[in-house]
Amino acid sequence: MSNSIDILNRIVTNVEEVIVGKRKAVELILISLICDGHVLIEDIPGVGKTSIVSCLAKSINASFKRIQFTPDVLPSDITGFTMYNQKKGEFVYQSGSIMSQIILADEINRTSPKTQASLLEVMEEKQITVDGTTYDMAKPFMVLATQNPVEYLGTYPLPEAQLDRFLMKVSIGYPDKGEESYILSRFQQNNPLDQLKPVSTSKDILDIQNKVKTVYSDKTINDYIVEIVNETRTHPNIHLGASPRGSLSLFRASQAWALYNNRNYVIPEDVKYMAMPVLSHRIIMKQEAKLKKLTPEEIIDSILHSVRVPMVDSYEKK
Repeated sequence: MSNSIDILNRIVTNVEEVIVGKRKAVELILISLICDGHVLIEDIPGVGKTSIVSCLAKSINASFKRIQFTPDVLPSDITGFTMYNQKKGEFVYQSGSIMSQIILADEINRTSPKTQASLLEVMEEKQITVDGTTYDMAKPFMVLATQNPVEYLGTYPLPEAQLDRFLMKVSIGYPDKGEESYILSRFQQNNPLDQLKPVSTSKDILDIQNKVKTVYSDKTINDYIVEIVNETRTHPNIHLGASPRGSLSLFRASQAWALYNNRNYVIPEDVKYMAMPVLSHRIIMKQEAKLKKLTPEEIIDSILHSVRVPMVDSYEKK
């Protein structure tokens, strides 16, 4: 396990060569990667969303593509299409922009619902189907989508089915004054992203993904996760709560956070730490709650305070 932790720490440190003062966001994105999940990055322009994804791809030596989503992007631009080759006398598949390991879906809410829907299969099944033929994605595969939370003109809100396929929602936020000053000095001569080197491989990530699944979670922890998710379905301010996929996502993220913290078992603090990024985008609030200016994060926080934390002698496997 220590080798896995060394690799993860190297990746975080490497990304921080470019991304200053955003360790929590970097860690959450990395946790999503080793959970074999996807991330929705919701933040304003210019805070490093594209850079953080590019740094991650370089750090693990994975192929990377950035897709700029606009209203005129078609599903075939994403998944590819078949074209008749007169010389060969057969239809040939022309790959789309999704055929890469790390995908940055930039401003995903600016494209049409039909194009957004073209990502549903690939995010869930890690494959695409074009004209009846299925093509598997190279592994590890991860979609990191961005959207601007304050600009709604000309956008198409992501449907619940799409949101549910993101393991986490992450915000980066502004740097503080000291960090921003350090960014200026670091970027004075050149962009450190250009000099960034790989510190691990795709195989390392696949091995760690398998190790995450072996992290022990006691039945009391599983019941705790289910209780938290169930509260989102009965909360008076929530119209629609998290699905069973949300429970599984919280379970897997808790395992990954335990491994990242050098444990082979999950404790309640792992669940509490992961609940916010995993569940906040999966709930639909009632209109009355929106009028009260309540946020999903505030509601999740209230649920975490209301659900009894399990207390046992040990959470380790007996």
